[in-house]
Amino acid sequence: MSNTAEDCGESPPPTFGEPWPEFNDGITYRDTIKPSDSGLTLIDFYSGKHLYSAPLKGWLQRIHNGQIRIDGSVVTDPYTALRAGSEINYYRLPWKEPDAPYLLQLLFEDDDLIALNKPSGLQVLPGGLFQQRTILTQLQWQASKYSSLSLARQDLHPVPVHRLGRGTSGILLCARTKVAKTCLSTYFADGTSVVRNNSAVISTKRKISKIYRALVSGILEEDEVVIKQPIGLVRYPGVANGLYVACPSGKPALSKVKVLERNVQRNCMLVEVEIQSGRPHQIRIHLSFIGHPLIGDPLYVSGGQPNCFDPEFGNESFAHDGGYQRPVKPVPGDCGYLLHAHKLILPHPTRSEVIKITAPLPSVLRTQEEVEEIESGAGDDAQ
Repeated sequence: MSNTAEDCGESPPPTFGEPWPEFNDGITYRDTIKPSDSGLTLIDFYSGKHLYSAPLKGWLQRIHNGQIRIDGSVVTDPYTALRAGSEINYYRLPWKEPDAPYLLQLLFEDDDLIALNKPSGLQVLPGGLFQQRTILTQLQWQASKYSSLSLARQDLHPVPVHRLGRGTSGILLCARTKVAKTCLSTYFADGTSVVRNNSAVISTKRKISKIYRALVSGILEEDEVVIKQPIGLVRYPGVANGLYVACPSGKPALSKVKVLERNVQRNCMLVEVEIQSGRPHQIRIHLSFIGHPLIGDPLYVSGGQPNCFDPEFGNESFAHDGGYQRPVKPVPGDCGYLLHAHKLILPHPTRSEVIKITAPLPSVLRTQEEVEEIESGAGDDAQ
C-alpha cells in the first residue's frame, strides 16, 4: 500500500470488521488483598475500594448473586473476612452494549503499523459499558482470523498507540510490533513534553504532526489563534476518574486553530486544528474555552467547562447488574459533535522515510472549494 492515503475522490479505502454479537462475554475483575486490607469484610472492601463501580446496595446484590470468588470459591456472605494475599474476583455478567459501528477503513498498512479511519461512535479501548465493542476487539478478531495461515507472522498483533474520543472520527494509528509501539508511543509523548517545557510555541522539531477538522459555533475574527490553556481533572458524576476541563492548575496543552470557512448566516465556522500535546478531549476543551465549542457537543460549553456541573455523585439507585444507572448528565463518551482526525505526518518507526496519511473527510467537514473539486472530478469521470 502507498505511504500516502489522500482524499482525492479515488475509490474508498478497503474495510474490515465483524458484526457485534448481541451480548458480550462479561468480564472478570481481579484484586489481591494487601496486608493493609486484611481483616476487612468483603462488602467493606468492594464498597470502599470500588465505590465508583456500584453503590453499597449494588455490591450486596452482586455478592448475593454469587458473582464474587475468593481464591477460586464462590462466596455469598458479604461479611466474610479477607486475608492478605487472597485473590478475589468479581465477575460482571454479560450485557448488551450500546450500539456502535464495526466496519473500519484501512488507510495504511505494513509490517510495523496500520492506520485506520475510525468511525464516530466506536470506542478505541475497553472501558465502561464498552468492553467488547471496541477497535481493539476488531483488531484481535482480525489477527486471529489469519493466525492459522502458514504465511502469517505470529508477532503481528496490532494495538492502538493513542486514543480518539468515541465521538471523534479519523486516523487512528496502531502498532504491529513491540519496536513500533515503543517508537510511536515516544513520538506522541515527545509532543506533550515539548509543550510542558515551552508552552509558548509550537515546536518545529516535533516528530509527529496531527491535524484535525472541526465544525464550531460562533465566528472568530482572527484567521489563526493559538490556545495554551492548561487542562486538569475535576470530580464529575458518572466519570469515575474525574472529568477533564479547562483548569489553571492543570497540565500544559497547546492547540493551533486556523479558520478555513466562516458561515455568518449559520453562525458557525469550519476550522483546522493542529495539536502539539495530546491531553484528553483537548480540542473540545480548548475550542469551548475560547467561546467556540464544537457544534453538537453535549458536554463542553464556553469556558471549557461541562454543560451541567455538579460535583456530587447522584443517589444510590442502581441498574440490574448492581452498577450505577447511566448518568442523566452528559459524559465524555457521548457523541454528536463533529471532529475528525484528518492528517497525520510522522517518521516511519523502522525505516528512513516520512509517512503522510489522510483520512477522507465527512462531507459536512469539507470546504465549499473541496466540495466543488470532488463534484468536478465526479463529473469528469462520468464523461
